[in-house]
Amino acid sequence: MPKDHLNTVFKGALILSISSLVAKILSAVYRIPLQNMVGNTGFYVYQQIYPLYGIGMTFALNGFPNFISKLVAEQPDETSKSLIARRAFHILSGLSLVVFFGLQLGATWIAAHMGDVNLAPIISAVAWMFVFMPWLATGRGYYQGKFLMGPTAVSQLIEQVVRVAIIIMAAYFSVRLGWDNYRMGTWAMSSAPLAAICSSLIFTAFGLRHLLAPAPAPTHPLPSYRKLTKRFVIEGGTLCLVAAVVILLQLVDSFTVMRGLVHQGQLPEVAKALKGVYDRGQPLVQLGLVVATAFSATLLPALTDALAKRQPIEFKRQTQAMVHVSLALSMAATVGLVALMPQINRLLFGSLEGTTALRIYIISILFAALITTYTSVLQSLNEYTAMIIGIIAGLATKVLANYIFVVHYGINGASAVTVLSLAVMFAVMWLGSPEDLQQVLLESGYLIKLLALSAVMGIVVILSCHQITALVGPILANTRGMAGIITVIGVLIGVLVFVAGAVYARLFTIREWLVLPYGKRLIKAVAKGKEHHS
Repeated sequence: MPKDHLNTVFKGALILSISSLVAKILSAVYRIPLQNMVGNTGFYVYQQIYPLYGIGMTFALNGFPNFISKLVAEQPDETSKSLIARRAFHILSGLSLVVFFGLQLGATWIAAHMGDVNLAPIISAVAWMFVFMPWLATGRGYYQGKFLMGPTAVSQLIEQVVRVAIIIMAAYFSVRLGWDNYRMGTWAMSSAPLAAICSSLIFTAFGLRHLLAPAPAPTHPLPSYRKLTKRFVIEGGTLCLVAAVVILLQLVDSFTVMRGLVHQGQLPEVAKALKGVYDRGQPLVQLGLVVATAFSATLLPALTDALAKRQPIEFKRQTQAMVHVSLALSMAATVGLVALMPQINRLLFGSLEGTTALRIYIISILFAALITTYTSVLQSLNEYTAMIIGIIAGLATKVLANYIFVVHYGINGASAVTVLSLAVMFAVMWLGSPEDLQQVLLESGYLIKLLALSAVMGIVVILSCHQITALVGPILANTRGMAGIITVIGVLIGVLVFVAGAVYARLFTIREWLVLPYGKRLIKAVAKGKEHHS
């Protein structure tokens, strides 16, 4: 790959990574004020239907654009790129119309199987988003296939900003005008198609030129619609499945948690509120995943470059750095959130309801981060079998066990099954990955060091929080403001203990430290300290 072209690829990957990071943070953070404004039951109404939106946006933002970009990149000239994008648009249009009419006609049936027929209008509202999915996915895929990431990045940010603004406005007017939760939910979910329309405008020129204008004569043979559809189902479907793992688990929750709680003996209104409490875990997991995967993702271009240049030793080093950084950050985030959960729950959501369930749910960060990292590496190696089997095994675990565990253990059971499902997914992927990739976790006692360091950090944070609580008294400690102060102090203590322990135990190599924020400064500081003492 020529150096100029490689620089373009790296620059594009960086632009897309930054926009994705901002979009993910927005997607996680807005749910906290939403829950505070509409309460547990209102949050339940929104979260019950959210997985349908999440799946649609995964198709339009990640899965199908990545596959279409591959199709476009394979073509030898501009005419062929335009024609393959047109065919992709036609196939996706057929798929999206099937999903749209399925959701519209089956809205009442789906709502009934979720245990709440009042959700039907909200399902109908979110269905309109799928009408715009082909335009968005094809536009993004076309530009990504030409290594132009700007349009995708801009459309991604527009979509999130418009959607979040509409949701918060819907929550505000709901409180101000006294709407019921289902009317609020319908307006909030109407944000999905409206945001899709706004982000689609970025691709207007592309669509008019490549999708709606008369088709140019082909210059090279193109795959038939039949072959292309088959590739869409197998290759594109796999990419969508990988990108939507956590959302698919949430979709299972939408069909089982509410019904399981009612079967347990809870009144429907109580069950709705409990499901809303359980759903508090989702933005926390999203934020934890942003922290855990953001920095390791910076190694992806170097990983791709090493593979392209056929440098197996460099590829292994980059893989090891990526896995180690992701695992360490996800472990630190998980242990820290578990230790601080009572204070975080009080600070963000105003109560201690569901603290145990949230502590269990938070462990999802650890396995979800590992799955994200391993799928990135396996995709770069074109190893899809272990990924598909792992995802199917994990989803099967969730489907088969969730309802039973909810009936017996309530929302604690739902949290435990989510963690178990992700653990099964990762275990299957790890066992099915190449031996070198398996060994990355086991080399040089890394895992033992990390577990010991995380345990020490967790114990120190918990003891510090208990000490502060004892000093200020239980009444003051139970206020939202003091919960915030204790959380900030706990985070600072946790970071200091983890970083100091990582340096002392030599947890990271120099390459791995350089990936982390301020890693370069820390290496210099440690080197100066050694010189001073020698």
